[in-house]
Amino acid sequence: METIKKFVVIGPESTGKSTLCKQLAAHYNTLWVPEYAREYLEKNGKDYTYENLLTIAKGQIDLEENIVYQLSDISNRVSAISNETPVAGNERTPDISSLIPHTLFIDTDMYVMKVWCEYVFNKCHGWILNRIAERHYDGYLLCNTDLPWVQDDLREYPDVYTRNKLYHFYKDILVNQSVPWANISGNDTERFENARIFIDKEFKI
Repeated sequence: METIKKFVVIGPESTGKSTLCKQLAAHYNTLWVPEYAREYLEKNGKDYTYENLLTIAKGQIDLEENIVYQLSDISNRVSAISNETPVAGNERTPDISSLIPHTLFIDTDMYVMKVWCEYVFNKCHGWILNRIAERHYDGYLLCNTDLPWVQDDLREYPDVYTRNKLYHFYKDILVNQSVPWANISGNDTERFENARIFIDKEFKI
């Protein structure tokens, strides 16, 4: 399979990360990776420990790898169909390359787990730090806190001060790494357009 471009959507809670991933996946005809923490906490309860965060981090990586495998399978199937399509006379081979996914959008990565660990427990698992060093992504989309906070049983920080503090933790991380990133703000439609423009301009997709 052609190497896919991986884009991570990060930011504090209730900043439209999942919505943006869904919009971008639909636009670029691909899949997206949800936040594993939500699934884990809904199943096991919202009272978590430091060790639970390591379990969540590993679950997030496993989920991402599973969806990368699905994308590979889709690519292989489309390529096989293209090769098997009969062409009569002077007819051109149908171009179905647009059906092959070239991007993947990921809601949450190990940067988020690092911030979560350090903010709540003042320390971070070495396993998470090692994954940050080892794994490669092509771009980051940092969701700003200008969307209204929406009540959710799993969300912890409704106050503006904490939301902004966490946002700046993520921003500091991105400023000090080499992967291209963009600040995403505005309503849902504006967020999508900001992200799409960044991706198309920076990566010629």
